Amino acid sequence: MNLSAATRAVYAVFILSGFAFASWASRIPSVRDSLDLSPRSLGLVLLAMAVGSVIAMPLAGVVVGRLGTARTITVMALIGATGLALAGVGQSIGILPVVAGLFLFGAGNGTWDVAMNVEGSAVEQQLGKAIMPRFHAGFSVGTVTGALLGSGMVALGVSPAAHLIGVALVIAIAAPAAVRAFLGGTEEHEERVGNPLAAWTEPRTLLIGVFVFAAAFTEGTGNDWLAVATIDGYDAANALGTFTFALFLSAMTLGRWFGPAVLDRYGRVATLRVLSVTALVGLALVVFGGSLPVAMAGAVLWGLGTALGFPVGMSAASDEPAHAAARVSVVATVGYVAFLAGPPLIGFLADDVGTLRALTVTGGLVALGLLVSGALRAPAPMSSAAPGRLIPEPTERSS
Repeated sequence: MNLSAATRAVYAVFILSGFAFASWASRIPSVRDSLDLSPRSLGLVLLAMAVGSVIAMPLAGVVVGRLGTARTITVMALIGATGLALAGVGQSIGILPVVAGLFLFGAGNGTWDVAMNVEGSAVEQQLGKAIMPRFHAGFSVGTVTGALLGSGMVALGVSPAAHLIGVALVIAIAAPAAVRAFLGGTEEHEERVGNPLAAWTEPRTLLIGVFVFAAAFTEGTGNDWLAVATIDGYDAANALGTFTFALFLSAMTLGRWFGPAVLDRYGRVATLRVLSVTALVGLALVVFGGSLPVAMAGAVLWGLGTALGFPVGMSAASDEPAHAAARVSVVATVGYVAFLAGPPLIGFLADDVGTLRALTVTGGLVALGLLVSGALRAPAPMSSAAPGRLIPEPTERSS
């Protein structure tokens, strides 16, 4: 077992997953224009990707147990790449092929997400120190790269079809190559996954899922709607709207890379509560700032504020290694319901109040995350770490 190689491999699949997602997200305004969609119709089209993810993710624990993380990611990368290419080609044909492509992309990406978090948890436990936020920073590196490349493609006039087919080829080749350095095989993961349904009855696991739901909704709203909102709300050019999205993703990347040091010093709950306030301020600047430069500054604060929610939720679900895989599957599934609810909700509201004002609903989800954030404290039995287990964070400060 080469732990360094496995760590690099986990970084690679996180980066590739983020790159694939942001490549699609960067072309949402172009696809919207090509299909002449209203905000409500666009929300329903985006719903297809969320439906694919939410259908696939409850079964992801079983799939990982059967195939192992490496083979799961290989298969799902190929399915996701096929869906991405189909969505790219379909935007010049009609809505149905785009919906079909996004469903496949969502199903592949959702199961891939669970598998890479399970593998990341295994690597984290072998290292004996927290590293999950940095793996998610790798995802953000991928999203920044995808968003910046997408901005360049838009500025150069490259069609969504050519752009997304190229990205699909990269994913289909690179992901299967990366997973060859993963830690374990099917037998190891079957032991880790156990009964994937048992974790659905655990109150703490479900509360962590609620927190991740709120975090995913807040992050996902930025991913799906920030570019469109700045284009529509501030009459920005498509390239500037996509660049604002890239600023949001860049801020998340920095937050995830440097966040572990803050978590170690102040604990999960205090850190996440401060970041929630930061996200609320950023959201207010985007919606009510009155100018594109102020909205861009708000996008940076919004990105920083949402940086740690999802990865810390995954770490909290993995606090007890024996049950990590089943709990990650549950928490990821509950969290990804946000991607099912978010796009159409924002779209329907945008038809009545405008895209910018529709983003204010996200503030309510941030408040929900604040209410349940105490569930992310490490359980008391984690106070002493055995060799080869994740070293717990310092004792939480009361807050």
